[in-house]
Amino acid sequence: MMQFGESVPDNSENQWRYQLDRFVTENKQALAALAWGLKNEWENDQDVLGIDLEPEPHFIRCSRQSLDELNRNVEGKIQEVLGIVDNYNYNEEVAMIAINEGQIKLIYYQCEQSPSVFFDEENMSLDGLIEQLESTMKAIRWKR
Repeated sequence: MMQFGESVPDNSENQWRYQLDRFVTENKQALAALAWGLKNEWENDQDVLGIDLEPEPHFIRCSRQSLDELNRNVEGKIQEVLGIVDNYNYNEEVAMIAINEGQIKLIYYQCEQSPSVFFDEENMSLDGLIEQLESTMKAIRWKR
């Protein structure tokens, strides 16, 4: 049964996902700005932004090669995730991968405006955005 709404999962495997969803919802524009800014800065456009929650939350750059290797190691179980990462339009959408204790979660949403508009509105450097968002993530008491 699938439930919708704000109910907090009672098992630890899903609590971090719930907390991550809330973080993304509360920081959608800043995350879109960061993802767009980094995508424009990186030379390899197949790389994707990631959030690694261990040992403490921080942003990482996930290369296509590392994602392909992970997919092979898990016998193709993240193929759908890779399909979205390969085909999203970073000028209109955000796609990121979150990693926690051997689990991954796709973060994917379409923006109301272009992420480039959010980047311009943030009026902050990429390093400043990273620092601000990582600080916010570190303040969350992640249930694992």
